[in-house]
Amino acid sequence: MFERIGNYLKGVRAEVARVSWPTRNEVISLTALILLLVVIVTVYIWGVDGIIGTLLRLFIQ
Repeated sequence: MFERIGNYLKGVRAEVARVSWPTRNEVISLTALILLLVVIVTVYIWGVDGIIGTLLRLFIQ
């Protein structure tokens, strides 16, 4: 059993060595892009929610 675990961990280590890791600049720029997209989607959903809420209030009255 311990031999199988050891072989598994060796395989994991070999796979991790083959991964092409992003550079620091790539990580920073992609993180900024994701944060910008989150803000844009949040504002969009907030706006649509406000419009639908207003329409429903007008429709119900």
